[in-house]
Amino acid sequence: MSFSAPPCLVGILLLLAAVVGGAAWWYIYRDNASDELVLYGNVDFRQVSLAFNGSERVAEVLVEEGDRVKKDQVLGRLDTSRLLPQVAQAEAQAASQRANLARLKSGSRPEEIAQARANLESAKADAANAKIQYERQSDLALRAVASQRSLETLEATSRMADAKVAANQEALDLLVAGPRIEDIQEAEAQLHAAEANVSLLHQQLADAELKSPVDAVVRSRLIEPGEMASPTRAAFSLATVSPKWARAYVSEAELGRIRPGMKASVSVDSAPGRPFQGWIGFISPVAEFTPKTVQTEELRSSLVYEVRVFVDDPDNMLRLGMPATVRPILVNGETATAQQ
Repeated sequence: MSFSAPPCLVGILLLLAAVVGGAAWWYIYRDNASDELVLYGNVDFRQVSLAFNGSERVAEVLVEEGDRVKKDQVLGRLDTSRLLPQVAQAEAQAASQRANLARLKSGSRPEEIAQARANLESAKADAANAKIQYERQSDLALRAVASQRSLETLEATSRMADAKVAANQEALDLLVAGPRIEDIQEAEAQLHAAEANVSLLHQQLADAELKSPVDAVVRSRLIEPGEMASPTRAAFSLATVSPKWARAYVSEAELGRIRPGMKASVSVDSAPGRPFQGWIGFISPVAEFTPKTVQTEELRSSLVYEVRVFVDDPDNMLRLGMPATVRPILVNGETATAQQ
């Protein structure tokens, strides 16, 4: 004799089993579900807009869009055919001023001083001879042998000889004393001006090469050879390789669950199942309305705080503006701080 349970009893037992199973599942997983925090945002990184620091025609453009460039790598060059002669001229002027200053500081050469002494002795001899001739003529004039006119001529000649002696004496004194300190200072100032002009032209020559300031990827090539460059016109747009971060947003209710240094994983749709490891590097102190790019129903019209989660991307898979999902790693409801 077999026993069969009424159909209503079987239904009640199945319903009871489902309720018990659901309660057990909720009890087991409720902590994990409540501890998980999911943030939404976009991938972001720094961009650099580069322009030539001069107005000249572009001679070369050395990179293409998408190229990876290193710091200090030359991206383009300007035409320097007019600048190079200016540099040569300025260097020659500086060399001339340098030689002039060296001449002043060295003072008079021994040969110049010796020549001045010889001129002085010659002038003294001429003055002595003129004086003798004048005195002799003066004696003759007293005896009425020489005319008064001849005497006056010899007197003038004697005075001129004495003046020549005085002039040669002053010239010798100047050579012995050397140049004035004011002349040396003027020559130094002229040399500094010439050297400053050389430095300026060398800087303009260096500015003719546009170099990358960081390791980056060329996003846009905005100028071509033959075009006129200008400091106000961007020639390249670069995207930095590092750092990269996900710019996400957290509500005020969840703000206390995160802090700078916390570990986090970042996921993007283009790499499913391959989260990027990172850490929270910045939490904004100011609330803002959620950007339109974050399409979560709960946060579209709420005040939130910006969070930057820096990530490691050695394979350069992340692109600017990619939607990203951020999951801070919570341990028993507490934050897990990244090791420094």
